[in-house]
Amino acid sequence: MAYETIFNSELAQTALVFVLVFTLVNAVLQKSKILGDGKNSADALVALAVGLLVSTVGYATDIIRRLVPFLGVSLVVILVFLLLVAIFFSEGKFELHSGVLIAFGIIAFVAVVIAVANITGAWTYVKDFFAGGDDNSFAANLILILVVVGAVFFALKYSVGNR
Repeated sequence: MAYETIFNSELAQTALVFVLVFTLVNAVLQKSKILGDGKNSADALVALAVGLLVSTVGYATDIIRRLVPFLGVSLVVILVFLLLVAIFFSEGKFELHSGVLIAFGIIAFVAVVIAVANITGAWTYVKDFFAGGDDNSFAANLILILVVVGAVFFALKYSVGNR
């Protein structure tokens, strides 16, 4: 059962997408200082242009609308996990090992790529490409790709470290 609110209208959702894109682009420009230090008005104008352009393209707006709930649910799951882990730290010093942070980053990246591929419909093309004729070939091709990527990673890691 869906409740009707002011945010269910097409105009309100497009406005919310505009505000989100404008804020994110402005924050990235402010942090990176690509346009120069202290160029707040230039950053805001570029963010305004990008926000307006994105909000006028229906396909891009639809992708953002469908991706934001995934982001919200993911952040709640991460927050609950961190709260449960923090319970076991009595001194109040809660720090994650850098390896755990890297693992979380990789998992988050893969999850976002899969979510975007699923939202845009590209996941079915990728799955059909790897699946081929039978159901077992998808898993076999995926394992092969992971083994090759892992081998290249370790080869590059140890060859650079030995120089």
